[in-house]
Amino acid sequence: MADLNELARTHLAAALADEHGRSAELILRDGPMRQTIIALRSGAELSEHNSPAAASLQVLAGRVRVTGQQVAEVTAGRVDVLTHDRHSVLALEDSVFLLTTVTGIEPTGGPERAR
Repeated sequence: MADLNELARTHLAAALADEHGRSAELILRDGPMRQTIIALRSGAELSEHNSPAAASLQVLAGRVRVTGQQVAEVTAGRVDVLTHDRHSVLALEDSVFLLTTVTGIEPTGGPERAR
């Protein structure tokens, strides 16, 4: 079990002190699923990268912009399915998010949202 509030505080403090403005830790691994907590100082960016077969981003604190074919702004308390296209993540303010990925499966052609 992980205390997300404590992890968010710890990683945000680390990101604020880091020369690149980032801190991350893999906190859960179960088969093909991974959950990583990532903190970014305002203005820090995860440069463009490929997306796994399935992924979501849940912002715990702050506000980030995900760029790719479409641009999405994700704020604290929101969870969004990540694009299957190459994308980057920019912190619009000091931010912490939980990235959930599923690897080792083929993409299904588009994100499905829970109803």
